[in-house]
Amino acid sequence: MDSPSIDFLYLSEPDMIAAGVTDMAACVDAMQETFVLLHQGDYRMAGPNSDSHGAMITFPDDSPFPNMPANTAERRFMAMPAYLGGSFGTSGMKWYGSNIANRDKGLPRSILMFLLSDTDTGAPLALMSANLLSAYRTGAVPGVGARLLARPDSRVAGIVGPGVMARTSLAAFVAACPDLDTVKIKGRGQGSIDAFTKWVAEEYPQLETIIVDTIEEAVRDSDIVTYCTTGVPGDPANYPTVVRDWVRPGAFLSMPAPCDIDESMQGPDVRKVVDNVRLYEAWAEEVGHPVHHRIPIIGCKFMDMIHAGTMDKDDLVDLGAIAAGAQTGRRTDDEIVLLSVGGMPVEDVAWGTVVYRNAVRRGIGTTLNLWQSPALA
Repeated sequence: MDSPSIDFLYLSEPDMIAAGVTDMAACVDAMQETFVLLHQGDYRMAGPNSDSHGAMITFPDDSPFPNMPANTAERRFMAMPAYLGGSFGTSGMKWYGSNIANRDKGLPRSILMFLLSDTDTGAPLALMSANLLSAYRTGAVPGVGARLLARPDSRVAGIVGPGVMARTSLAAFVAACPDLDTVKIKGRGQGSIDAFTKWVAEEYPQLETIIVDTIEEAVRDSDIVTYCTTGVPGDPANYPTVVRDWVRPGAFLSMPAPCDIDESMQGPDVRKVVDNVRLYEAWAEEVGHPVHHRIPIIGCKFMDMIHAGTMDKDDLVDLGAIAAGAQTGRRTDDEIVLLSVGGMPVEDVAWGTVVYRNAVRRGIGTTLNLWQSPALA
């Protein structure tokens, strides 16, 4: 009989770095494998259709209880569980609390942990610091998109919102498109712009950085465009907008943050891709139409367009189908491609599994004991 004792690894943020969590090229490879598994159906997430983003706790605008937080920007708790098959074969859950006021305390907006579990027994394999895990898997998805959908000769990236998400997205773009030589940056505050340009100079000295004053300047003449701003859901008129006249032929646009598009961008000649069609269908079922007012990701705009009859459902392309070879990637040099990145817990499971296995091989982390023998077995 196997021993009932259960040990698991605790991986701090320095442990995660030592185990390779910031290896963007490897993360892009892991995400591409994940999208193939999504297309094949070898995964499970929460919700009735097994494709939910997760379960979220929010707070009322006016709390009747003195110790209950009131609703403020980005204040929430969320649990994001998933199982992923293939070479991974593991299950896990990301848990995070978020409050934009954290920045006043010198903390990140979101503080995340990830629990990786044995799929057969449910026993914990590792408890991980997950801010870097989440940031890199989020950035790697645009990297998969760029690998499959951007022009191979892409040279100029335009970034709106030079924060953490922009850093990992740019790292993934460089990994996917090695000819990149210029990055244009539109930020709101000089502090974030200075920090971003300093980081680019240290990490990618081959890139020329150009600071621009408007979103239009960031988009114009860029081969790759990403909006990485934060914002409050509600009125899409207040979301950063992509105007068709700004977009050069052949551009690839990756949108992992609040975004809207003008009427010309809504036409069928602009190819619309999402990271998982069923994820957006789950969001539509959970919050109702118009989805884009509640969840400001551009894929939710696509759902509203399909619901309103202004877009054909068959015109929405799944990134997993492209990764698996079931659909064509970029079709012409001049095709404009718009990718919506919603984020999924299967991505955390994939990258968390890779990093955990690296840690085991390299002897990284602190072993903790759950029990020698369960008291209630």
